[in-house]
Amino acid sequence: MPQTHLRSATRYGNRPTMKDVAARAGVGLKTVSRVVNGEPGVTPETERRVQEAIDALGFRRNDSARVLRKGRTASIGLVLEDLADPFYGPLSRSVEEVARAHGALLINGSSAENPEREQELVLALCARRVDGLVVIPAGDDHRYLEPELKAGVATVFVDRPAGRIDADVVLSDNFGGARDGVAHLIAHGHRRIGFIGDMPRIHTAAERLRGYRAAMEDAGIPVADSWMSLGVTDPERVRRAAEEMLSGPDPVTAVFAGNNRVTVTVIRVLAEQTRRVALVGFDDIELADLLQPGVTVVAQDAAEIGRTAAERLFRQLDGTLVTPERIELPTRLITRGSGEVPPAD
Repeated sequence: MPQTHLRSATRYGNRPTMKDVAARAGVGLKTVSRVVNGEPGVTPETERRVQEAIDALGFRRNDSARVLRKGRTASIGLVLEDLADPFYGPLSRSVEEVARAHGALLINGSSAENPEREQELVLALCARRVDGLVVIPAGDDHRYLEPELKAGVATVFVDRPAGRIDADVVLSDNFGGARDGVAHLIAHGHRRIGFIGDMPRIHTAAERLRGYRAAMEDAGIPVADSWMSLGVTDPERVRRAAEEMLSGPDPVTAVFAGNNRVTVTVIRVLAEQTRRVALVGFDDIELADLLQPGVTVVAQDAAEIGRTAAERLFRQLDGTLVTPERIELPTRLITRGSGEVPPAD
């Protein structure tokens, strides 16, 4: 066998151990252990020699034994709907910042809005002994988590409540935010207002539709079935729904978009219209203030949602929380021009 193959096998097949570090530094295993774990009882000169040996060998501490002793892995899992969705960027970052402040590692993954994938991912994280979970649920039955909760896995749900179990949840005021956004359109003279939202089984979509209906009812405006469309948020479906609402003898004069992905597609459709149509979107979008007109939105504080959920998770781990709570954070209406366009007729 060529010598290069022998070197590769040695290089990649054997990790340096504490015994290797002790031999190189000329000290005992206990001394290396003290240095590695930051324990007292080692002279500065000895600590220097051990650290030089660690650096030279590329030694990394194996935390498996410590996990068995302490019962903690210093890691938490974050299960998102879609890693590519801009809403989850600041949310994930906030969770990671809180985890880091507590000396924990964050492991995240995407359920792709698939309940089976969510369960598979959550249980895989539990099998890797994460201390806690922050979950944006895709499904509506989370009884599969009961054994993990009983075993002490701290869990906080985000954006949508857990299904069929009692658990902490942090979410936005979806109902109130949607009601305020639609009321804003009504205040600017609109009566024929369309609503395009996500799948009706999703908590946020159902709550935003409820807010839309409440605002219309408060204003004494009957809602036609053709003004409402819920379903998948892919551009083709949303475009078709928007074009149908904007056509016919009595087209809508305004659209309330149920999330950021819907808003982006509706903006493209409205750019092709010969008449001006008002638009309010739920969730802020990048460059919304640079468009003409700027896009009026109901904004969620995704970073604060993530921070609140993560802080609550670590309070569970510290043993300071017992009773699950529902925490609902306020939304904010940001006016930029598109929601203030008056009716064309």
